[in-house]
Amino acid sequence: MLTLGVDLAAADEHTATAAIEWLPGRAVVREIALDISDARIVEASRHADKTGLDCPLGWPEPFVALVTTHQVGHVRPPDGEGGPWRRHLAYRQTDEVVRKETGIIPLSVAADRIGHAAFRCAGLLAMLAADGQDVDRCGDGKIVEVYPAAALSRWGFAHRGYKGRRQQVQHSELVTALCGAAPWLELGAFEALVRRSHDAFDAVVASLVARAAATGKASRPDDEQRAAARSEGWIALPTYPLAGLLGLAAA
Repeated sequence: MLTLGVDLAAADEHTATAAIEWLPGRAVVREIALDISDARIVEASRHADKTGLDCPLGWPEPFVALVTTHQVGHVRPPDGEGGPWRRHLAYRQTDEVVRKETGIIPLSVAADRIGHAAFRCAGLLAMLAADGQDVDRCGDGKIVEVYPAAALSRWGFAHRGYKGRRQQVQHSELVTALCGAAPWLELGAFEALVRRSHDAFDAVVASLVARAAATGKASRPDDEQRAAARSEGWIALPTYPLAGLLGLAAA
């Protein structure tokens, strides 16, 4: 099996991909690339069995309804419910599930700067679909939405404070911790790049989560959640320890 992790930024700069080949008893990082275009992501995903995309795949349904209504007239906020109402507009169902399960609040695709990356992601999903790749925002097809910080938390690693120019020591320590917990993960010639680049590191984590999703070891929306997830997207959270990724399927 080959998994691809994509750390998607608003532009090619700071966008990274990581391809991992899964072999008996080991996982080998075959390629890491930085500053990647949409066309190169589509090409790389074409050769992968599962692609983990670190970016919201959609917007909250209530937010979309609000924008549509506001475009042609006026919205009517519920009386006395300003705060909860706005939160309902800002966060997707899957964001609330991640908050409940991990205590981590994902960035709001409707109200934070990550929306710029989501604009790009919408076009990328269209390109992937036009290429014949199964794009299902619930994660059942080729593409699955991932959130590296939440995955790291689930696996027992530090998930805050490792990004930014002033955090290189913590970042390197996190890579050391990951390699110690997963001695079967072979970074090879890419280890220095993973230690140097937060984008490369997140792409590796995204590829690991893609493996979890592909082998039934990540969360999926239930029947009730699926209706919203089809349009909003669904963040796959690992449900097994990191070492469980070596197995072929969930028990």
